[in-house]
Amino acid sequence: MTLRFRHADARYNSGLFHFEMEKGRIEGTDTLTPGLVIDDKVLKEILRTLYYPDSPYEFSVLPADILGQVYEQFLGKVIRLVPYGKGQRAVVEEKPEVRKAGGVFYTPTFIVDTILRQTLGKLLATLTLRQVAGQAPRLGHKVAPVRVADIACGSGSFLLGAYQYLLDWYLAAYLADGAQKWATGRNARLFQTARGEWRLTITERKRILLDHIYGVDIDPQAVEVTKLSLLLKVLEGESEQTLNPQLALLPDRVLPDLSNNIKCGNSLIGPDFYEGQQMALLDDEAALRVNVFDWPVEFAQVFADGGFDVIIGNPPYIRMETFKELKAYLKSHYACHDERSDLYAYFIERAHTLLMSGGRFGMIVSNKFLRANYGRPLREYLRHNVAFERVIDFAGLPVFAGATVRTIILITKRATDEPSSILYAPPLSSDGFSSVASGLLSVEEAVEERTYPVGSEMLAQAVWSFAEQRDESLLERLRTSYSILGEYCNGQICMGVKSGLQEAFVIDESTRQAILDSNPIAAEIIKPFVNGRDVRRYDIKYRNLYLIYTHHGIEISRYPAIEQHLRPFKSALSRRATRQEWYELQQPQLRFARFMDSPKIIFPDIATTTRFTLDDAGYYGSNTIYFIPRRDYYLLGLLNSRLGQFYFVRTCAGLEGKNDVYLRFFGQYMEGFPIRTIDFTNPTDVARHARMVSLVEHMLDLHKRVAVEQVPHIKTMLQRQIEATDQQIDQLVYELYSLTDEEIKIVEEGASKS
Repeated sequence: MTLRFRHADARYNSGLFHFEMEKGRIEGTDTLTPGLVIDDKVLKEILRTLYYPDSPYEFSVLPADILGQVYEQFLGKVIRLVPYGKGQRAVVEEKPEVRKAGGVFYTPTFIVDTILRQTLGKLLATLTLRQVAGQAPRLGHKVAPVRVADIACGSGSFLLGAYQYLLDWYLAAYLADGAQKWATGRNARLFQTARGEWRLTITERKRILLDHIYGVDIDPQAVEVTKLSLLLKVLEGESEQTLNPQLALLPDRVLPDLSNNIKCGNSLIGPDFYEGQQMALLDDEAALRVNVFDWPVEFAQVFADGGFDVIIGNPPYIRMETFKELKAYLKSHYACHDERSDLYAYFIERAHTLLMSGGRFGMIVSNKFLRANYGRPLREYLRHNVAFERVIDFAGLPVFAGATVRTIILITKRATDEPSSILYAPPLSSDGFSSVASGLLSVEEAVEERTYPVGSEMLAQAVWSFAEQRDESLLERLRTSYSILGEYCNGQICMGVKSGLQEAFVIDESTRQAILDSNPIAAEIIKPFVNGRDVRRYDIKYRNLYLIYTHHGIEISRYPAIEQHLRPFKSALSRRATRQEWYELQQPQLRFARFMDSPKIIFPDIATTTRFTLDDAGYYGSNTIYFIPRRDYYLLGLLNSRLGQFYFVRTCAGLEGKNDVYLRFFGQYMEGFPIRTIDFTNPTDVARHARMVSLVEHMLDLHKRVAVEQVPHIKTMLQRQIEATDQQIDQLVYELYSLTDEEIKIVEEGASKS
């Protein structure tokens, strides 16, 4: 039903409900019953049931941001009609981009408040009341009000927080300057309630909102929720008794029109996207994802004045595979682009380009860009265009309940003057985080004693590590004193096979035997197979699985039993992303094939701790496996040592799990591992090498024995021998790398941090 409301007082035209005046009645039209007139008594009855005590809910006690938290759960959903019997039925589904991102997560208040204190709060502390309001010039800037933006505002949690921050700041500033001074005249900023409490007038609350708060989101529902929440915030705390005296003086409507402040569009894509494009090729869904947004036109006055003063938020964390039609544009317009970039990287860069010189930036983002290969272009962009102030690390902490993402708060300024150091706060303990999440402590209070400066020269490194100075000093000594794994193994850090459809190519023992019974020659291309989860520390849990190793150039006609086995999967195999014959592996890694049957050090791509072992059986691994093609007991001992764990915890980009933090042992992280090479002309070195080989051989044997032992007390004895041998290997590694007692302490304490 669509209603046209008319009210005797046009000032109630809020923009959400369209009121038009016709005293004594309310006109309504119904698409099914044209001309239907609804009596105003009916509407009054409907509205009365929405309020306590007729309604079971007391909405007046709920803060405005609760609406955002409720609506956030629905913003990621769409309603779609699907066939049902002879008709249709409605189903509620997650939007594709939300599904791939793992859901919609509301930003906790303590995160919002921290970012606001570090950005807007720091700025306001340097300005006068007249400068903030845009009535006096600021150093190096035009006369303009302080403007705060969230360029992916969602349901508006950051903008609500910013608005409340400004309301509180203005009230305190007026009171400090003399309340009576600001409570008189036609443009009074304050009024006093019957209880003697000073409050901002409705006119002033509206002005603050319109002058200072801006937001953009690609989701039109989110934009409307943000507007509604902000408008409710304008009226928050007001009652009929406080509102009526103010209304008597108001020449305009009570609630402002936010259409010039909160807008719908794609913050990342400008109107030049369509240059040379055939717009007809985009379907409706793709066009909505593009939804170009021209910042200098949409917010003309903001950019005439130099840009935004503050940009805050929590951008979406979505891999670019979801937005393939935007990839070419992003590649040509953003310095941070990489083929595997996450969407948040582009929001970080875009935000800094929208800030005025010296403008402040604060967002909570994934920490992957600090170390991941795809983050290298973003790191370079930030290094040359941004002044870092603070990084607050939440890795391993459940900031977003149910989300497996390691996050940081990143605080910067748009400036090229590099600070001498960056304040870094490492992750809190579980108890410390609980105190923050429950509101007992602010984030700054909780991390104060743990925060330390990191030299800005760290930004020039290949990956960014905010390790404590003593940790970083040790890592730097190791990097500069020894060769690296990439050189030691001649760059041969190899990846396993990607099949594109494991259920087709990976078979069990009975299937293998059935194939060989009818086609014995197929044994040539059936290989023992392991996944990353099968590889343990000094051990492999082989599950009697096999890989059908087909590749380009193979004659499938020689293996009819293999072809017969694969044929039911032909349709799915033909739809794989890359081009190959339907019966071939997607990425057989032929350049590494000569190594796969040979002895090698093998390890999983993701693990919570070091899990290197020796493969003497010639296993073929999936793409969750990496390997170094050499039987090298000495190297195996170094990699599995506590020094190895210490290094990888600080180097491998992490991934959050339910109970653990997973390290990513990808090739690019492995190749920098410092290797203490052996001088075989030095008797001491030769003896140490021999001892390492002996200890590692013993360790491999112990793990084989403990895996099959059934007698409990013998199993316990073997486990104790494993622990003792581990300690001997660690002590030998400390000798090899000439670690001091202080450095050993750093390694021992730091090896368990992940």
